[in-house]
Amino acid sequence: MEFAHSHILWALTITAPMTAYYVWQTLKGGAALDISTVEGLRRAPRTLRQYMRHLPFVLRCAAVTLAVIALARPQSAEHNTRTDAEGIDIVMAIDVSTSMLARDFAPDRITAAKEVAAQFVAARPADRIGLVVFAGESLTQSPLTTDKATLQTLLGRIRSGVIEDGTAIGNGLATSINRLRESEAKSKVIILLTDGVNNRGQISPLTAAQIAAEYGIRVYTIGVGKRGKAPYPVTDMFGNTTVMQLDVVIDEEVLQKIADQTGGKYFRATDKHKLAEIYAEIDSLEKSKVEISQYTLLHEEFLPFLLAAIVLLLLEFTVNSLVLNRLP
Repeated sequence: MEFAHSHILWALTITAPMTAYYVWQTLKGGAALDISTVEGLRRAPRTLRQYMRHLPFVLRCAAVTLAVIALARPQSAEHNTRTDAEGIDIVMAIDVSTSMLARDFAPDRITAAKEVAAQFVAARPADRIGLVVFAGESLTQSPLTTDKATLQTLLGRIRSGVIEDGTAIGNGLATSINRLRESEAKSKVIILLTDGVNNRGQISPLTAAQIAAEYGIRVYTIGVGKRGKAPYPVTDMFGNTTVMQLDVVIDEEVLQKIADQTGGKYFRATDKHKLAEIYAEIDSLEKSKVEISQYTLLHEEFLPFLLAAIVLLLLEFTVNSLVLNRLP
């Protein structure tokens, strides 16, 4: 509730001198009559008039209060906000080959990649985001969607070893392009994350990059893995898992060329903290244009207060005239 003329509410203080004057008048009393004793009057039963003798004053004060509120023009405000977002369509292509189980990230590369990607998704409510996974082949985990809850669920279900092993970077990029090629978004982006060298698939990474460039799709590439050696879990023929220190091999040259060819950028993530910084930088580079329009619709609410004040004044007149009427 808002008031168009809130300064008028100061007039509510008039009820204080009204009350003071009424109390003074009541205590002062009226005409006096000397009698020998009032014992008979004290034992007399109380009538309705005695209980209601102060009611007219209470009704008058309430009427004045409501009238002042009505004069202050109470209004109810209806606030509306309209958001127009020039969204960006983004596909995250994540390598799920068994090498993503390497433990140079905490707890491992694929878990760290999922957690950071989930934070990135949560920070972009206005954009449509899709999810592609690839190893020896590629598949769409989620088409472009604004349903972030479902996307987060699907992102959490990503596992290594579910599809044929290997690293088909070209296929992963091509599947991502296929999700974006019919998009009408002003900006189309692929974030491709891998920890290896392209060794599988039917399409080369640079050929896929050329197709992306033709569709106006920017590709940000991320190479995941510390430099030198990293601990990899290895399962022997008896099913026993041991950890071995193996060389980290990432085709940074190809990833750099993919980014350069499409107008994107290449990043190298050597730990989870660096990976989070990379996603934060991509987030700042690809900001949605959002226009917010606000308008307020006011509804006058003085009439109920004014009508209530009139009703109370009529009620006061009725009580004085019919219930508490006095002989002259």
